[in-house]
Amino acid sequence: MLTSPLLAVAARASDWSPTVAIVMIISNIIAIAFAKYTVKIPNADPALPSPELFGGFGLPGLLGAASFGHILGAGAILGLSNIGAL
Repeated sequence: MLTSPLLAVAARASDWSPTVAIVMIISNIIAIAFAKYTVKIPNADPALPSPELFGGFGLPGLLGAASFGHILGAGAILGLSNIGAL
C-alpha cells in the first residue's frame, strides 16, 4: 500500500547511451585529478603493473579514486537526467 506512492515519485535513471558513458568518464577523470593532489600516499603497495599509466597510483589509490569517480558520475547522471539534459 505504501510502496505505490513511493514508486510514483521515484526518479527514473536514464538508459545507457554514449552521452551517459562520456559523463561517467569525465567524472572519473575529475576524481583522479582531484585524488592526485589530495591523497597522502598515492603509491601505496601493492603497486600496479605500470604506475605511469595510472597516474602514479598504487592499487589502493586507484580503487579509491575510481570509486569516488563513480559516485560523482552516478550523481551527475541522475542530476542531468532529472533536469532533462540526458
